[in-house]
Amino acid sequence: KMSAVFLLLLVSTANVGAVLEKGLPRREPRRLSCVRCCGPSEQPVSIISSRYTRMSSDPAYSVPRVQPTIDITILKGEKGEMGEKGYPGAVGKEGERGLRGFNGRKGQKGQPGPQGHSCKQLYAAFSVGRRKPLHSSDYFQHVTFDTEFVNLYKHFNMFSGKFFCYVAGIYYFSLNVHTWNFKETYLHLMKNKKEVAILYAQPSDRSIMQSQSLMLDLQEGEEVWVRMFKRERENAIYSEESDVYIIFNGHLIKPAVE
Repeated sequence: KMSAVFLLLLVSTANVGAVLEKGLPRREPRRLSCVRCCGPSEQPVSIISSRYTRMSSDPAYSVPRVQPTIDITILKGEKGEMGEKGYPGAVGKEGERGLRGFNGRKGQKGQPGPQGHSCKQLYAAFSVGRRKPLHSSDYFQHVTFDTEFVNLYKHFNMFSGKFFCYVAGIYYFSLNVHTWNFKETYLHLMKNKKEVAILYAQPSDRSIMQSQSLMLDLQEGEEVWVRMFKRERENAIYSEESDVYIIFNGHLIKPAVE
């Protein structure tokens, strides 16, 4: 009996194996493939870093760049008041010298200067006159002269109407004019730019000769001249072409160095 049961089980097991081989698909035996190992200079890339690389390179996963813009018109305020003037800055370096400019026009010929001398002469004298009448149209008006009586060494400049002191010392000056009927006569005797004496005559129905004189201590280079001074009234001095009514004189009395 035992052998019969064992044979029966063996036959059943074989049948079951045959059925299973017929019913299930047959699998191919798995083959092992070769994998290249990392070299000494190569390092394995982590899964997270490789995934981040794929996501960043893919446009679907790339994060857009935000570029902020500022509206200046909103932030700009009103114009402020001008501040106080600052201290001057340091003087810069001197620049290079520029090119030479064009030559200007030739000027007019001037009056001849005083005659030169090998030894300086300690003399000075002049006497000049005016043959034309003069009305003052400005507040101050320079009086010039057209007649030369004496002009030693040409110290009196007929073109400018001024006496130029070449020899320092004590000088005497006198001014003589003829007044005009019903008109005021008002003149200043000038030393450089300052009046030192006044010649004045009120308006009258009669014309008269009026004079003024004084002495001045002059230094070399100083000037003496005459000007008219106009106020509310009309100012004038009278003269004629045929005669001389206006005379200005001056001479050296004592030089400063003898």
